Amino acid sequence: MLDLARQLHEWAQEGREFAVATVVAVGGSAPRPPGAALAVSADGTAIGSVSGGCVEGAVYDLCLQALQDGETLVERFGYSDEDAFAVGLTCGGTIDVMVSPFDADGAVEPAALSAAAHGEPVALARVVRGPADLLGRSVLVRPDGTHEGGLGGHRDLDRTAIAQAHALLDAGRTGTVDLSASEARRGSPGRSPGEARTARAVSPCSSSRPPPRPA
Repeated sequence: MLDLARQLHEWAQEGREFAVATVVAVGGSAPRPPGAALAVSADGTAIGSVSGGCVEGAVYDLCLQALQDGETLVERFGYSDEDAFAVGLTCGGTIDVMVSPFDADGAVEPAALSAAAHGEPVALARVVRGPADLLGRSVLVRPDGTHEGGLGGHRDLDRTAIAQAHALLDAGRTGTVDLSASEARRGSPGRSPGEARTARAVSPCSSSRPPPRPA
């Protein structure tokens, strides 16, 4: 999404409403990597791409839907052997796309967008899979360890996501962290043996690598 940051920051400054679709996971052969994004404004203007053309129309419609109902959702797109002409990826892989309306009144998204547009090093950790009440929750982490936002009021969940996002920011790369269902619901650390992981915090928005720390 970093390649769209400057344009989206301008949209935000102008008070335009828009939704952003971001690739949050890929499987097999996929046309674009995690972090690729498509943004659609309320007047129908679109910038960016999540698939190089394969599913842009369907994702465009999801962005308009998100602007209407204000909800965040994650949709999976893949190739269908039964109907090759249906909406899908002809490359044979799958992509998970998170679609969410931009929250101009929130504390996290405007700050993250402004930082990215100005080349400031930050990380944005977001829940991209898990309980519906946590989906899309985000926390912004800065190089000095300060942060804004939260992942649904779970203190330990926030602490884990912030620590992982800070580590990724320090390393100058993007990554994901899988957390247990119980941790997502209660904020308790750890994962019981064999328990399915259902919540994922992702830090896809580090705008640049911070300066190296003195030895």
